[in-house]
Amino acid sequence: MGLKDEKKGGEASGETSDREDRLSRMNSESSLSPTEDDDDDDEDRKPELGPMIALKEQLEKDKDDESLRRWKEQLIGVVDFEDVGETPDPVVKILHLTVRSPDREEMVLTIPDDGVPNPKGPWFTIKEGSKYTLVFNFRVTNNIVSGLRYNNTVWKTGVKVDSTKAMLGTFSPQAEPYQHVMPEETTPSGIFARGSYSARTKFVDDDNKCYLEINYTFDIRKNWQ
Repeated sequence: MGLKDEKKGGEASGETSDREDRLSRMNSESSLSPTEDDDDDDEDRKPELGPMIALKEQLEKDKDDESLRRWKEQLIGVVDFEDVGETPDPVVKILHLTVRSPDREEMVLTIPDDGVPNPKGPWFTIKEGSKYTLVFNFRVTNNIVSGLRYNNTVWKTGVKVDSTKAMLGTFSPQAEPYQHVMPEETTPSGIFARGSYSARTKFVDDDNKCYLEINYTFDIRKNWQ
């Protein structure tokens, strides 16, 4: 959701080191960090990256070199070849979003196949002045995804009231889903804070490849629904 009383600086740390990016993109320059501008401008700042190489090709190339194989495993972990494809493009599937609050049970928000959550009403309702944490569950297959980040923009009555960006990190393919927990936030409160909001959430990587973009609405009310 991303709506809060106060901005909190800093980014969530990634699961692995920047050296993974060199492994996934031979002869490429380092990835560019996201800026604080609107996410609408991200496509105009696409980084200049070298050609991608299929992870399976990279792993098989040095499979007879024991020391190099162990070094790669330290970088990306032990990769399940069933989750690695022949093509260089990573595949990221956002499984669900969870809203955690100490005041109520977790709200697990499943991502619809058509990417349109509850078009007839709010996707969820949250109580004003309540503390909450967003949790993302996602799976990575086929290749390493570099610089996966979360962009979220919120509007009320057509006016943008919040914009959040967070770097999730770099992730290698594995059978088990990853889970990323965002910092705790607090919803605004008061008569002007209550009401309906619209939001757009995107998950993109260093190449500005979008793995999920959803538009939805949510409500802030005096009490939990």
